[in-house]
Parts: sequence; C-alpha cells; structure tokens
Amino acid sequence: MRQQKIEELSINTIRLLAVDAIQKANSGHPGMPMGVAPIGYLLYKKIMNHNPANPKWINRDRFVLSGGHGSMLLYSLLHLSGYDVSLDDLKNFRQWESITPGHPEFGITPGVETTTGPLGQGLANAIGMAVAQKHLASIFNKEGFNILDHYIYVEAGDGDLMEGLSHEAASFAGHNKLGKLILFFDDNKITIDGATSISNSDDTAKRFESYNWHVQYVDDGNDLDKLTNAVNNAQEESDKPSIIITRTTIGYGSPNKQGTSGVHGSPLGDEEVVLTKKYFGFPEKKTFYISEEVSEHFSDVIIEGNKNEEEWNDLFKEYSTKYSEEAELFEKVMSGNFGDSWIEKLPKFENYGESIATRSASGAVLNAIAPELPTLFGGSADLTPSNNTDIKGSPDFSADSPKGSYIRYGVREHAMAAIMNGMALYGGVIPYGGTFMVFSDYLRPSIRLAAISKIKPIYVLTHDSIGLGEDGPTHQPIEHAAALRSIPGLFFIRPADANETVEAWRFAIQHSGSPVAIALTRHKLPILDRNKYTSADGLHRGAYILKDSDGTPDIILLASGSEVDIALKAADRFEDENIKARVVSFPSWELFDQQSDDYKESVLPKNVRARLSIEAGIKQGWEKYVGLDGASISIEKYGASAPYETLFEKYGFTVDNVIEKGKKLVMKNS
Repeated sequence: MRQQKIEELSINTIRLLAVDAIQKANSGHPGMPMGVAPIGYLLYKKIMNHNPANPKWINRDRFVLSGGHGSMLLYSLLHLSGYDVSLDDLKNFRQWESITPGHPEFGITPGVETTTGPLGQGLANAIGMAVAQKHLASIFNKEGFNILDHYIYVEAGDGDLMEGLSHEAASFAGHNKLGKLILFFDDNKITIDGATSISNSDDTAKRFESYNWHVQYVDDGNDLDKLTNAVNNAQEESDKPSIIITRTTIGYGSPNKQGTSGVHGSPLGDEEVVLTKKYFGFPEKKTFYISEEVSEHFSDVIIEGNKNEEEWNDLFKEYSTKYSEEAELFEKVMSGNFGDSWIEKLPKFENYGESIATRSASGAVLNAIAPELPTLFGGSADLTPSNNTDIKGSPDFSADSPKGSYIRYGVREHAMAAIMNGMALYGGVIPYGGTFMVFSDYLRPSIRLAAISKIKPIYVLTHDSIGLGEDGPTHQPIEHAAALRSIPGLFFIRPADANETVEAWRFAIQHSGSPVAIALTRHKLPILDRNKYTSADGLHRGAYILKDSDGTPDIILLASGSEVDIALKAADRFEDENIKARVVSFPSWELFDQQSDDYKESVLPKNVRARLSIEAGIKQGWEKYVGLDGASISIEKYGASAPYETLFEKYGFTVDNVIEKGKKLVMKNS
C-alpha cells in the first residue's frame, strides 16, 4: 500500500511540476505531461537502464519525446531522476538562455536525446537510433558480450501519427524488424482543434499491424501494472517494433479542463492550478513542491544507474581483452573518430579532358573510401542507380542482414532524412542518403532540425539542374540551391568537376557540427586540367581563383557546378578580345563566408566591380557576391522537357551569352 502511495505521489509531483513551470512562464502545454506522467514515471524510475550521472553512457536506454510540446514532462523527469537539471532550471522554463526551452533541444539539456516539436520527427529519429543500434550491434556484439543491448522508448501522440512522416518511418521500421523500439502512443483523443474525431478516424491498431508491428492496448494510462506488463511483452518481442496504444486523459486532474482541447496548449490559470493541486492533495499555495518522500524515492535512480554502467564497464574490459581490435574500433567510432586512412584512398581524376558526371565521381569516391570506413552507413530513397550511392559488393542492411551497410529506404525521402538524424544522434556511424535535388523539398524539415541540432548527416543530391534534361520541370531544381543555402548551419556544396567532388566528400567526412549537402550533376562534365588550373582543394575555402588574368581583371566570372566550364571557355574568349577575365569556382557560399576578409578580398577585390555570376538556378543570394554593379545569368522560371544541351542553350547558359553580358558589365564599370 505504501508503495502504491509513493508511486501516486511521485506521478502527481511530475504533473504539478509541469503545471507550475508552465503557469510561471505563462506559456506551454500542460495537458500532455499531466496525462502521460505515469508512463514517464514508469520508464525513468522502474524500467529504463540509464545513468543520470552520465547521460552519454553508450549502452543507455533512450527516451524520445516525439510530442515535444510536452517538454515539461521530460524536464520534470530529468530533474527528479538526478540529471543536471535543477529546480531553478524548471523555474526558468521557456526563458532566455535557460536549458529548459519550450521544446526539447539536443545539446542544450542533459538527458535530451533529440530535438523534437515538429510532429513525427521524434518517432522517425528514434527509428534511426534503432537502425544504428541494430547495425552496430551486429558488427561489435559477440557471443556473451552484448555491449550494445538496450531499448529505445518513444512517446508519440495523435498529431505525431497523423503526420505523413510517421507513416513512412513506421513502415520502414516494421519492414526492418526493429525489435528494440517501443512506442507509447498517447491516445488521448484530443487535438488543438478539438476531438480527434473531427479530422481522423484511423484504426491505429490495424494500421500498425499492417506495418508488421507488435500491437498492444492499455485501456487506462494510470494503471502501472498494465503498463508494466505491456512493456514486458514488448521486450519479449524481438522481431518486431512495438506500439503500446495507451488511453490517457489530457490534463488529468484539472477539474474543469481535463479531457478538453483547452488544456492542450495554454496554462491552466491561477484558479485552476489551485483546484488541481487540491484534487491531488498537494499544498495549494506552494509551487514546485517536491516532498522529501519523493526525493528519496528517486534517489536510487542514480545509484542504480552508476551500478549498471559499472557492470557494463566490467563487461567491456573483458571484451577488450578478448576482442582487442573490435574494442579499439568501437571506442573510436563511438567517439566520432573515424581515422584518416580513408584519405589515402581518395581517387584522383587525372584523365584531364575526359568527361564524367559528378554523381558518377561521387560514387567512385564512396566505393574507394568505404573499406577504410567500416561504419559508413548510407542509402537512397529508391534512386540508387541514379544517385550512385551504393557500395559495390556490400550487402544491404535488412532485418536478416543488419551488418549490411547500404539502406534501401524506398520512396520515403522525408523518413530517410529523419532516420539519418536519429542515426547521427546515436553516433558511431557516418550516415548519408541520396535523392534528386528537387526532392530536397521533402527532406527540408529534417535538414533544418539537423542544423539546429548541430549533427552531420550527409545528403547526396543528384540531378542538380536543368541539366537532367528530358524529365522536365517537375524534376529540375530551380529554387532549390537558394532554399538550401538559406538554412543556417547547412553546408551546401556544388562541385564543378570530379576532383572538386572528391574534395566535397573529404570535407563532408572530416567536418562535424552541422549537416552537409552535396549537389551533383546527371550530365557529364569535363575533368578540369589541374596542371593548367588551380588545385581542387581550393573547394575547402568555398570559392577560389580557378583561372586568373595577367594583372587586375576587367571582369570576374563566378560560377558553381556545371557552369564553371562555361565560365572557363568564356574567359578564353575574353582573352582573345583583350579583356582580362578571372574565373572563380564558387562551390560553397558557407565555406567562403567563413574565410578571412583578406582572403575574400584576394578573390573578389572591391575595385573590380564588373562581376557576373553563372548558375542554373534562381539568382537569389548572388547579389551578395556580384554587388550592385554586377549581374547574374540565372533561371527565373521553371525548366522544360528537352535534351540538356538544348535547355542550356535556350536558357542562356552559353559562352556567347556570357560574352555578351560580360562586355556590357565591363563597359558599364569602365
């Protein structure tokens, strides 16, 4: 009986900490924390194998709050469990520079596994974590030494499961039999607009059964015994991910608001807070109240966590003795150290004058370095032959072959990007994924979250312009380079030839702290003669002088990707007409912007005002580099279906057009 009392007291403490923090901030979402508190309590106090003293312990169970609006549930649990989240941190909920922001953010709060809030993302991230775990466990676990042996738990609500992303990701998870994934579906039947029935009539159980998930239903989210039995059943089901559909009451305990949409996204209000505390038998005038009983009850979480980690450390010591090479590699990759032996394997394209599509060059790079990067882990959204992302001779990752290093994502671009985020957050792998550049629109929400989270998935975006030709405007990216460049923290790289593609991959793998997108051509480009032009390693500075003039140039031609070759040919023509032209290969604005002012001035001297950018997309943003007196050859409308040679001519990407516009600029600025 006493045990039941302390459990209820603890759960209600979690609820009211959330209520008080939201009321103090006068902003937030109290309903979900109040309804889901029993699940959170059960996981953090009784079920999860975690160590609050070391939130980064490799073999910890993970918890992902996909419904990130309920962040105060997580912050309350972290505080009570002994993570480095103080009571003052709870009191500073949603305030400037606090570690308790409105939605959980990875890297801000100890114990927060991923950035959530945009619905569906957390569920897909958790699936990515389960993929990384399954893959790495198949590589490193040995008989008697399961050094990666833990679960990924997720909370998701109605909104998460309505998002299309959840369909893509859940289907992928079931197909790949991710048995270490356990999802609690918070079935409170309320959305912001009202009852879920006004917009949704899905049968969630049938839906997830069709995805090949293990499905259970708990009719009372306050019943700890039923919840515990469901978790035990889920853990026993090793060949399927599990969903526990749990009937909860949003805003549980609020006499006038529970079960209504009014408690979803607004503070309860002073009077209702008092009534709610009275309902739970808590001191009505005390805020952020934690009884000594509850503090003592949670005190053994950190003790148990330390004990579990010490036992794992002992296991790993034995493992290190018996499997020294594997242990050394495991420690390196889990710390983000992938070595540098792969650098020596980078190909050199020295058959100058020959032509190769940069997507093909990218594929050659991947296949050259993969043997030296055993946890390079990538795939494609059903475009493998077009993206050139596969590793020859490597098996596919699958339910039956988790050691495989190539992922068949199917036509699930958004899920691919969100799953890659989960893999990057888990660590130990270098995740990359391919699709057409035009479909980066489908990746964008996940790219943005990767940038916010400062993690590094690598996006291989092929068919990067009207140069893809006959597929026409639906597949030809026009605004996409500008859209990708607009994402703070994303490094967008558009290499000009095969050797710049090599350097793009060198940067992408060595870089850390933000995502990288590499834009690649379908059509063949000449391999630039690096005996005649500057070395391709200039790519690491974002923009570099590829071909210079004698003395101060009359005009600077700035180009990226396939248009660099056009600029070079135009420069030769300018020289024939005694116009001094400099060609700047400009693969990455973000890298160039990081350079010193002196370097920028050396590439784009202020006194040369005749500048012409050449890029097969909208000109938006090039104004920063061409200046008020410069101009752009760009595309300000959608593409068309025709051979790429015809398209480049019709859209003005010709040497003649560059010469014509360039001469006008020179005259204007002379």
